[in-house]
Amino acid sequence: MRILISNDDGVLAPGLSALVEALQPVAELTVVAPEGECSGYSSALTLHQPLRVTRLENGRYSVRGTPADCVHLALNGFLDFEPDLVISGINAGANLGDDVIYSGTVAAALEGRFLGKPAIAVSLCGPHVRSHGLEAFRVAANWMRDWILRQVWQRIPAAAVLNINIPDVPEQELQGWVVTRCGHRQRAMDLRTAQDPRGRTVYWIGLAGEPLDGGPGTDFHAVDQGMISITPLAADMTAHTLLEDIRQAMGQDS
Repeated sequence: MRILISNDDGVLAPGLSALVEALQPVAELTVVAPEGECSGYSSALTLHQPLRVTRLENGRYSVRGTPADCVHLALNGFLDFEPDLVISGINAGANLGDDVIYSGTVAAALEGRFLGKPAIAVSLCGPHVRSHGLEAFRVAANWMRDWILRQVWQRIPAAAVLNINIPDVPEQELQGWVVTRCGHRQRAMDLRTAQDPRGRTVYWIGLAGEPLDGGPGTDFHAVDQGMISITPLAADMTAHTLLEDIRQAMGQDS
């Protein structure tokens, strides 16, 4: 089994390293990931300058580009083979609800889907995961290894991506897994303002809002209950339930 691994935390991120460590005994791995932090880049592609790739001593490929760049590059001629599976992660922090719109982790998986490959985005959910080292990701990485060995990924439809969020708890405290839908957050918190050394006002994007739609059946609720959330995503952003309402509002017959 050949697996392409990418992420949005950078090619040397502990979550990616833990995943590689767990999967190396069971698969042939190729890592193509951004050279640094690219959280919140969504599906941005670099179109106005060339992509530069460096092969590191550990065999990973470091790309001066976005998460979507990395997977697009890998699957469109950089690699001399086609992987069986694309995995993006393990992300340091949740990708729940509306987070999937902005997430570079999810975008890397979506890029694999666009190119016809089964794809999975996986994240570790907890308030302090960004301050932890590789050890904190081992439970999630080992769960992914066991899940992949069960061959579940082979049944993922071609038009879907699985967004997996794993609570940051000891293995014995995991309460199983559940298939969920995306919940929704409240609006983001207000901008933070500050002054730069020259006295000019600068702005920081506010923190993500708390769950607004986070009840049973949502990814928020599953993780809050100590369960692994598995949410199928589709790239078709059409609001199918609104088609008829919009036709009527525009005065168009069905």
